[in-house]
Amino acid sequence: MAGKAPAGDPVQDAPEVSAPQHAAAGLPAIGHTLRIAQQQMGVRRTALTLLKVNQKDGFDCPGCAWPEPEHRHTAEFCENGAKAVAEEATLRRVTPDFFAAHPVADLARRSGYWLGQQGRLTQPMYLPDGADHYEPVPWERAFEIVADELNRLAGPDEAVFYTSGRTSNEAAFLYQLFAREFGTNNLPDCSNMCHESSGSALAETIGVGKGSVLLEDLYRADLIIVAGQNPGTNHPRMLSALEKAKASGARIVTINPLPEAGLQRFKNPQTPKGLAGGGTQLADLFLQIRLGGDQALFRALNKALLEAEDQAPGTVLDQAFIAGHTHGFEECAAAARATGAEEVLRATGLPQSEIDELLAMVLDAKSVIVCWAMGLTQHKHSVPTIKEVVNFLLLRGNIGRPGAGVCPVRGHSNVQGDRTMGIYEKPAPAFLDALEKEFGFAPPREHGLDTVAAIRALRDGDAKVFFAMGGNFVAASPDTDVTEAAMRRARLTVHVSTKLNRSHVVTGARALILPTLGRTERDVQAAGEQFVTVEDSMGMVHASRGGLEPAGPLLLSEPAIICRLARAVLGPDSRVPWEELEVDYDRIRDRISRVVPGFDDFNVKVRRPGGFTLPHAPRDSRSFPTATGLANFTAAPLEYPHVPEGRLLLQTLRSHDQYNTTIYGLDDRYRGIKGGRRVVLVHPDDAAALGFADGAYTDLVSEWTDGTERRAEGFRVVHYPTARGCAAAYYPETNVLVPLDHTADTSNTPASKSVVVRLERTTPVGGHH
Repeated sequence: MAGKAPAGDPVQDAPEVSAPQHAAAGLPAIGHTLRIAQQQMGVRRTALTLLKVNQKDGFDCPGCAWPEPEHRHTAEFCENGAKAVAEEATLRRVTPDFFAAHPVADLARRSGYWLGQQGRLTQPMYLPDGADHYEPVPWERAFEIVADELNRLAGPDEAVFYTSGRTSNEAAFLYQLFAREFGTNNLPDCSNMCHESSGSALAETIGVGKGSVLLEDLYRADLIIVAGQNPGTNHPRMLSALEKAKASGARIVTINPLPEAGLQRFKNPQTPKGLAGGGTQLADLFLQIRLGGDQALFRALNKALLEAEDQAPGTVLDQAFIAGHTHGFEECAAAARATGAEEVLRATGLPQSEIDELLAMVLDAKSVIVCWAMGLTQHKHSVPTIKEVVNFLLLRGNIGRPGAGVCPVRGHSNVQGDRTMGIYEKPAPAFLDALEKEFGFAPPREHGLDTVAAIRALRDGDAKVFFAMGGNFVAASPDTDVTEAAMRRARLTVHVSTKLNRSHVVTGARALILPTLGRTERDVQAAGEQFVTVEDSMGMVHASRGGLEPAGPLLLSEPAIICRLARAVLGPDSRVPWEELEVDYDRIRDRISRVVPGFDDFNVKVRRPGGFTLPHAPRDSRSFPTATGLANFTAAPLEYPHVPEGRLLLQTLRSHDQYNTTIYGLDDRYRGIKGGRRVVLVHPDDAAALGFADGAYTDLVSEWTDGTERRAEGFRVVHYPTARGCAAAYYPETNVLVPLDHTADTSNTPASKSVVVRLERTTPVGGHH
């Protein structure tokens, strides 16, 4: 959003820029953590709260989904996790007086950073039709407003029920139960925008849409490949696991268009070596690939493995595994053999010598794990890319044995659990059968809307009520202008939230903000103090117990909000005992245990310290619940982005002071950016060829094959060692450049990592934000 920043909202297009760092964490991370935490929480509250993060008797970090080790440090959190906790446990409050002082039009001009810094929401707020201020509303009236609007829809599919990945298992189960008893499978969630491509590819190839490794497998691996992922910023506790793997003998390869400090050197703040010494060099090899070239790289490796097997039959491929556990090998092998070396080099931008070096490491490794994140999942060809990764692992039997497997690293702390609990627009018939048997109503069978389809439905007037359980849908979604216009067409928008964000100020004709408890807070219901559960990125389920007093006396828990909403909407004819489920979460878990596979004896198992591991057939027994009953090799056409002369390929990404759409600060310490977010990182040679000095200003204009363009204004050019032909800039500022229809095939995930842009010279206007 361009223009002069409102009073108190910092300018974001004039940062100080220094050289990128080559190491992550260490003493600076400790200092930054304590400074942010104490600003938000004060000294005593900081100590009380941080010592409970990720502990067996504490609460699950509301940040990423990286699993906890069995033996935990006193400080079992990272810098970014501490920022997430501080934002939630802040002493700052947003009261009705705040809303009285700020019309919605004023709030809509503010940056996401400013909105988030105002503090915790304290009571339900309502924006009536035609009003310019939110006003306080009693809970009972809030539920009446939602019930009235839902019950006058022409049909249940005119409602959309969105879920953020921070929602607990208990709340997620209740939420999908309510939506389905209401009559719709319109349950989009943040998976649709991040790892949907992983789920689509893995479900087809190995039969389970989740990773197949546990934390211990990393410590047993010979080779760990980290592709399209930046753990130093997005999953910092992964660096500790990689350091331990390294100490156990693993070699680590990173594949990324950007050099990332954490994967170069990790200064573990838990160890004397990390604090006082040089830390640990993690990456043995860094391949600086072009954006979108990963399918070609893994295809080249697979071709080389086949050729090595030709040279020494029976020594390279796992022939027994291929014969006994897989399907489609011949077609996959033919596609790999037909791939030309020149095309691989063009797609990847890598010299053949580096691909050969990686191949030598692969041939030397008995057990291989491939980890990935958004850098692989947010391209048009993401699903075939991840299938090619699976091909690579299947060739040498690297699935279903210790130290080997697929490791998609999820972002939100319970995004995987939400899907396990049934938050999915395309539910499996077996899940719906179990739901019907348990609750006695017939859930809808027709598939619902995912995130992109939900925006289209709102845009076209086919959906009229939007209800969000957490998250910041407007800022997280692509095509900002289209998304905002779609939301404004709704009759009612409702957000269950802890903090103020952009989605609260881009509203339907009417809007509600419903404030809820955070992970850090005590949850007391009629049956006593409650706990909730979450599932981490590796399928471990464990309890989470907050200990702080709630931010206000009027806050309700997410399960309580859903149960009361369901009673208001569905009335006395509901087949679900909502009141009973609200007062005692053990009763929710009892129901889950009878509906969701792997959760038998849920209440018993989750009370064990550390929780329990969900079953995973490929990992546990090398059995593959696919359509063929085997692990499936695939043979997709080779794809990669083609960029016209004079254009760059842009990826959107997070800064270090950011978690998804939550902006903690305006710095990106590891990349050398301080005090601003409207920057575009461009290789110096590309910038010179395009005529842009370091510090010049540009508009970013995305170009599409249908002739349309989209523009993000006022970005400072930063000369940066990214891959040639590629550029990077932060989201949500650049979401405006990604059209709603620019999505991954099969998964329909917005393809935010491969956007063709041109740079158009401009001048700073002194106040972009």
